[in-house]
Amino acid sequence: MDSKKIEALLQKYWNCETTLEEEQQLRQYFQHEAIPEPWKETAALFRYFEENKKKSLNDVAFDSRVMTTVQTSKRSKMVKFFYNTMRIAAGVTVLLTATWFIRNEVRKTTPQEMVDTYDDPKLAFEETKKALLMISKGFGTAETQTRKINMFNEAQEEIKKKDTKL
Repeated sequence: MDSKKIEALLQKYWNCETTLEEEQQLRQYFQHEAIPEPWKETAALFRYFEENKKKSLNDVAFDSRVMTTVQTSKRSKMVKFFYNTMRIAAGVTVLLTATWFIRNEVRKTTPQEMVDTYDDPKLAFEETKKALLMISKGFGTAETQTRKINMFNEAQEEIKKKDTKL
């Protein structure tokens, strides 16, 4: 076979466009010993396919080893899954129990005056109003300070501009 035909068949082969007959022609060609240098690796690949096509896995011992491994791994995976699930459940139980005990202790030790609930809605409204006014004053002070910082930054930028012009 000439090299142009082999090259065309190989191109079709790598693009998965060959027919079974064309693939058979390639297999037969690459079984010969005198293969040009550019196709040595391809010939090795085709020879590998031919050698491994002849091998079979009808070994009973192999099948039994594979089956015991699969069955053992299934059991061990289930045991690990159950073990990990129980560990997680135990951890969650400990956390919930600790939270419940701590919450009860805090409720017992906290005096009723410290609780932030009001029975009278008007009193609750007035207390909320005071808290919001206090926060509002804090924001006003912070805004004033921010303006001073901004003025300082602007002055600093003007100085830098003047220095770069010189």
